[in-house]
Amino acid sequence: MTYVPENADHTFYHTARSAADSLKPSAEQRITLIVAGVYIIVIAILWHVPYLSAIIYPFKLLTVGFHEVSHAFMGVLTCAHIHSIELDPREGGETRMSGGIPWLTLPAGYLGSGFIGAALIVCGFDTNASKVASIVLAVFFLFTLWWARRDWLTWLLILGMAGLIVLFWFVDGGVALRYLILFIGVMSCLYVLWDIIDDTIDRKINSSDASAFAEICGCCPSQVWGVIWLIVAFCFFVAGILIGLVAFKESAAQQASDAKHFLPVPGSSGARLSFSLSPAALFGAVLSTSLLVSYL
Repeated sequence: MTYVPENADHTFYHTARSAADSLKPSAEQRITLIVAGVYIIVIAILWHVPYLSAIIYPFKLLTVGFHEVSHAFMGVLTCAHIHSIELDPREGGETRMSGGIPWLTLPAGYLGSGFIGAALIVCGFDTNASKVASIVLAVFFLFTLWWARRDWLTWLLILGMAGLIVLFWFVDGGVALRYLILFIGVMSCLYVLWDIIDDTIDRKINSSDASAFAEICGCCPSQVWGVIWLIVAFCFFVAGILIGLVAFKESAAQQASDAKHFLPVPGSSGARLSFSLSPAALFGAVLSTSLLVSYL
């Protein structure tokens, strides 16, 4: 005779229902999902239409920067020496390093930028999380400037993005920053998916990361690795949306209230600082810090 606890079915029912409720979008999350869907359509159109693609050109270069810095970070973790990072005006990029473990550093560009995009999508569901993401991006910018200090295009891109993030921080208590972070996240994930398809599945490029990886491994052609990385990158994209749905259920009013007391806009009623810092002064501080780190 098997003993069945009295509340066994009841407990299982509530657990399953809680999971379903966690994934059910709130009113604010539905707006975020709609905006993300609009981003996907707009980016897909602007990306492939001549002349119109210039509108998102800086963001395309930024996603290339994510790709190259992911190579560099994995190189650092595998004891490689990073010589330089360069962004090409034709939206290409190159990371020069010596040493490291190639079978880890080569796929890091695709998978790393996909992971960054997914993380930014998660943060795009919440204003305070977007503020934290912008600070992390600032650190990313500093590392990029250090490795690419001889590349003027990277300097212009990073300084322009830093100024844009500072500007959006001051719009409507940081709400605009949330949608900017969401846009960058969606852009990064789409770039990874399209780049993998373009480099490996649609047409094989001998100089691509996938081709170099296939030569090192020798067991599968680059198209096979492209499909594997494409699946992983798509899983990152889906995971970013699901985690955002589960983690951030606050309404727009709750997010606005919390944002007033978490890294508030200087000079606002929620600021706990004893001094006021104008947007121009804040951007000047970011620029000065970048210059200092770059010439160390």
